[in-house]
Amino acid sequence: MKTEKAMSSSTKETIAAYGFLMPNLVGFLIFTSIPVIASLGLSFVKWDLLSPAKFVGFKNFVDLFKDPFFWKYCWNTIYLMLAIPLSMGGSLILALALNQKLKGIVLFRAVFFLPTLCSGVAIYMLWRLIYNPEFGVLNSIIASFGQLIGITLNGPYWLTDETWSKPALVIMSVWQTVGGYNMILYLAALQGVPRDLYDAAEVDGANSWQKFWAVTWPQISPTTFFIAIMSVIGGFQAGFDPAYIMTGGGPNGSTTTLIYYLYNNAFQWHHMGYAAAIAWVLFLVVLFFTIVQWRFFGKTVHY
Repeated sequence: MKTEKAMSSSTKETIAAYGFLMPNLVGFLIFTSIPVIASLGLSFVKWDLLSPAKFVGFKNFVDLFKDPFFWKYCWNTIYLMLAIPLSMGGSLILALALNQKLKGIVLFRAVFFLPTLCSGVAIYMLWRLIYNPEFGVLNSIIASFGQLIGITLNGPYWLTDETWSKPALVIMSVWQTVGGYNMILYLAALQGVPRDLYDAAEVDGANSWQKFWAVTWPQISPTTFFIAIMSVIGGFQAGFDPAYIMTGGGPNGSTTTLIYYLYNNAFQWHHMGYAAAIAWVLFLVVLFFTIVQWRFFGKTVHY
């Protein structure tokens, strides 16, 4: 009798669990799984939203790998990902500084995290003004520095010069992300390092630099590994918002990323099958780099 009651109670708990999971599961199936599967089928057809879809097999993928613009925009995407190591290094330095027990340190943490809370559109519009070649703050500072040392210095045309457009977006991205969630993750990891390890290192005569490499860095390596993987995944998917708002993908496509190219093909030129092929190639690229990171760099993580 007790066994039957226990089984009945277990069954009720299972049904209740599935009941709580069902809304999320149904939403995942309808809004994620089905569209993903549909996009795979779409990558094998030619469709412009107006005429009936025409099956073309692997033609979209073949044309994609022959497309010089695709490779150019791949390079743009990878170039803009230079912001990742710079941002990670800056986040770690900020976290080390903000981990000190100083008066008012909470205020400084809030100030550095503030750009993350601001609207992306507002930040991009602000940086458009900063980069303005005529009256922007950055070029004014460069000109003032030139006057200080007695020479004429004119800042570049940041967003309209192919040479400077990508570095300009990298600088903005580092500023925007260096004090964001990565800094918070590093700060949490630093506060979780056992104090006993530092005490033991001090007994052995280790200086600050030696304590960082022998104690701090190994202890926060899981956090670094997680941030690196998520940053690379996000980096391949990023670049649309700043390009759309600040440069329109120009000049001459120098700030167009794979995501922006996908958007243009799908919603500007109505090449839906080609856009789906870009999406799936991008997925495979992200999967490849994630596996490589997990396979090779995962061995350096200390648990």
